[in-house]
Amino acid sequence: MQAPNKTSGNGKPVAISAQALRERAEEIARKKTPLASRNPEKLSPGDMRQTLHELQVHQIELEMQNEELRQAQLQLDTAKARYFDLYDLAPVGYCTVSEPGLILEANFAAATLLGMGRGELVGQRFSRFIFKADQDIYYLCRKQLTTGEAQRCELRMVNDGGSPCWVQLAASAAQDADGAHVTRVVLSDVSNRKLMEAAIQESEEQYRTLFELVPVAVYSIDTQGVIHKFNRKAAELWGRRPAPTDTDARFCGSLKLFHPDGTFMPHDQCPMAEVVSGKISEVHDTEVLIERSGGSRVTVVVNIRPLKNQHGEVTGAVNCFYDITERKQLELELKIAMAAAEKANRAKSDFLSGMSHELRTPLNAILGFAQLIESGTPAPTAPQKRSVDQILHAGWYLLELVNGILDLALVESGKLSLSRETTSLAGLMQECATMIEPQANQRGITLTFPSPELPYFVNADRTRMKQILVNLLSNAIKYNRVGGTVNVTCTQVSPERIRICVEDAGEGLSQENIRHLFEPFNRLGRDALAEEGTGIGLVMAKRLVEMMGGIIGVESTVGKGSTFWIEMDLTTRRQASQATDAPQALVQPQANAPLRTLLYVEDNPANLMLVESLVERRPDMRLLSARDGNRGVEIARAALPDIILMDINLPDISGVEVLKLLRKDLATAHIPVLALSADALPRDIDKGLEAGFFRYLTKPIRIDAFMATMDEALEFAKTQSVRAAKDRQLQ
Repeated sequence: MQAPNKTSGNGKPVAISAQALRERAEEIARKKTPLASRNPEKLSPGDMRQTLHELQVHQIELEMQNEELRQAQLQLDTAKARYFDLYDLAPVGYCTVSEPGLILEANFAAATLLGMGRGELVGQRFSRFIFKADQDIYYLCRKQLTTGEAQRCELRMVNDGGSPCWVQLAASAAQDADGAHVTRVVLSDVSNRKLMEAAIQESEEQYRTLFELVPVAVYSIDTQGVIHKFNRKAAELWGRRPAPTDTDARFCGSLKLFHPDGTFMPHDQCPMAEVVSGKISEVHDTEVLIERSGGSRVTVVVNIRPLKNQHGEVTGAVNCFYDITERKQLELELKIAMAAAEKANRAKSDFLSGMSHELRTPLNAILGFAQLIESGTPAPTAPQKRSVDQILHAGWYLLELVNGILDLALVESGKLSLSRETTSLAGLMQECATMIEPQANQRGITLTFPSPELPYFVNADRTRMKQILVNLLSNAIKYNRVGGTVNVTCTQVSPERIRICVEDAGEGLSQENIRHLFEPFNRLGRDALAEEGTGIGLVMAKRLVEMMGGIIGVESTVGKGSTFWIEMDLTTRRQASQATDAPQALVQPQANAPLRTLLYVEDNPANLMLVESLVERRPDMRLLSARDGNRGVEIARAALPDIILMDINLPDISGVEVLKLLRKDLATAHIPVLALSADALPRDIDKGLEAGFFRYLTKPIRIDAFMATMDEALEFAKTQSVRAAKDRQLQ
């Protein structure tokens, strides 16, 4: 029987053994008069009352002892319940293992972890649940318990079903109630943590591999500039592997740094130092020269970002940089090559410009005087007319060759500019038909064009588009059979695309010829034939079509003919009006019209003679001339002509310089000045118009167009003279 508890002064029961309680009772009995020695009959009433009182007191004491026993039992039951909660329901496994290694008891968590019931675990050898390869870890842990200290280790265990898991095992030595040695084991499942650690390790391994194999150099520093990590590429570029203790390698592994211009850059002023210090937030694509351990220098591009902790404080920086020395060398070589190419291109342009000038100057005389003879009074005789026609035909053909070569050179150099606008195909077709009909009539070729009501518009350079179509039509006529046909059609191949086809009934082309069709100066073996040509027309057409976003192609059958086609983008926007190249009607001078003065500044006698001959046909005009620029300025100031015709290449100063001098003088500033030059490249024309010339005419001239421009300038001069007079009155 368990002894009752005695309550201490703080209210907590104190356990008292049965033997101690009996001894205490006997001691109390000896101190009192034994009840048996008294004769109850001889007891006085007072003694009887005393005896009854003592019996009542003993009864109360017994009841109090019984209550103490009941309270002690309740506390014991509560302690057992608490132990059950702490031990059996703990989130970690608890096991008691005997000295031979058998499981004596286990809680629910241990039973769940090992995959067996609690009762089934008792008597099982604990080591059977440990992964075979980790048995030595467990035995070493148990062996070290002899030191008297608890031991910890991590190992793999296998449950009864064969599923492995990682556990953290904590073991401590103890004795059971009988004094036998046992081991208290605590098991914590750390499988998830191990999986996370493995994933982190794998990720770090991948990062390390990437860090080492990335083709750019990478390194990181702390706020003091000490290099902590760098990859293989960084060491290669530095030519060394700096240690954290290297004070000469702060902020950069290279011993010396330089600005791109070669000036020295202290390490504490390099981009990494400025990012760490907060002077700049980041660095992007900045060039730096670094000196390697061997003394050689390489140019690198650096990209730097700061490293920050969770509070946003800068803890260092990382730099990704790569070598561009080879690229810089290539850029230098490319720059030299481009300069050489530009020089060669300028030389070619100068040659072409000079060739054009030298050819156009005599052509101006040839074609100009031929036109004068053709339109002269009296009219030339029939033999003279045939001769003049041959001169004009050959001259204009030579001019066409010159223009074609110049255009091709501009296209190949990328300097040909286009003026794209919404252009009506119907208007283009009508103009092309007008231009090409005389050539077709000479060979009896029947031309068929789409309806004038053609509702299509393309976004193209109108002049160049007409040049393309005229070239295709001219070839279709030139290489057609006598009395053949040329059929032009327009087909909408998609909502945004139109195809223009030029079909002839000529000899056709073989596949071999088609392969070489768009090669410059390749006439496909027709050089010995009577047809004129240079072999650059189709090349120009192809280049121009592609520059306007279109494509060109050909379909041909030997013996049946060829169909050349171009495809262009359609547009729905219409123009208010379409400009045409129709010749302008000459303005006939009115009777009794006031005499107008033309000053011609020209050093070439033939060109001067041509203009003199033209002015002689105008009774309302008189001609003044000057052979150089300075003389032209003097005459202009003295005579105040109505209009001035100016050559560009003069023996003393250029025509542009003469124009500037005239514009600075209030007396001559209002006079329209027209350029007439053999410099006919588009850049020359643009420069002339930008300089302030009223019009820029090129040699050789077409007399009708030339005289129409003179009339336009004279009309403009009339309004300018009135305005200039009013300005002088106001002054």
